[in-house]
Amino acid sequence: QVQLVESGGGLVQAGGSLRLSCAASGSIFSINAMGWYRHAPGKQRELVAAISSSGGSTYYADSVKGRFTVSRDNVKNTLYLQMNSLKPEDTAMYYCAGSLRHTMVVRTTLEYDYWGQGTQVTVSS
Repeated sequence: QVQLVESGGGLVQAGGSLRLSCAASGSIFSINAMGWYRHAPGKQRELVAAISSSGGSTYYADSVKGRFTVSRDNVKNTLYLQMNSLKPEDTAMYYCAGSLRHTMVVRTTLEYDYWGQGTQVTVSS
């Protein structure tokens, strides 16, 4: 069993930055590719960024490209999302997800096996 716990969310003004963390515990050796999703009220859940097991390959949604950076520390078993130049439309609950079956970047929601409880990000205008 794997547990994923997000932290780092909060309230920030537009143009500001936040760094989200996702700490993995449990049978962490089985976690490979990971990703960050967000879900805003009235909108569909969106894959924001994804990273391969080695960290060598990444994916970003067009809406965050150039502003967000996904990274991971496999020694600390932690996934990160550095968010810069935040906009009000970035307001959402942010979730990390882990895949047991894939080492390369995963862009399909059904291919993620574990999910965190989420951390709220609110960007004021």
